[in-house]
Amino acid sequence: MTFLDALLGRSKPVQANLDALFAIPQAALTLQAGGGFTPTGVGAVCYRANEGAAFATLQGDVQQLLDADGGPAVERSEDSYGFTWLLCRQDPDDLSALVTELHTVNRTLEDNGFGPSLLCSQVGFVGPDGRTLGVVYLYKRGSFYPFAPLADERRDNALELQVRGLVAGDLPIEKEMGRWLALWGAPGLT
Repeated sequence: MTFLDALLGRSKPVQANLDALFAIPQAALTLQAGGGFTPTGVGAVCYRANEGAAFATLQGDVQQLLDADGGPAVERSEDSYGFTWLLCRQDPDDLSALVTELHTVNRTLEDNGFGPSLLCSQVGFVGPDGRTLGVVYLYKRGSFYPFAPLADERRDNALELQVRGLVAGDLPIEKEMGRWLALWGAPGLT
């Protein structure tokens, strides 16, 4: 950053660190020990689909690559905001495989010039009382936050703050809570 940038209040955007996704299995152990939350084996990558044949081909190639591993088929859906979700499923006991799939989707899109289209990735957890929780990675911020949806598009803010405290030593947590997006209707969290 130059002196002029500092003087005008400009800052460089945070770079995504996709390898941070590999810290989720450790955070999962912390969540289980501290809150009883266990992985559901479901995760998703959210992105804005681009127009054109190149993106459509890449999207199909990614889905075909992930389907070729012999596991459950990857599902693609679009939400009411126009974002595309690629939903991945693995055995809940093999969280590393799920994280690897999510990393593969993100890395492939980024390496092919579609990084700016990436919004977030989320990994689902369930509590002993059946509450759902998503650990969300914000691509453009390079940070994580918890999302705890309730019925009627409400959030369990107390749980989100509790989870933030639990996993802060395992994951880089988004400091600006205003950026903790509500992922209503996100696949794997409903």
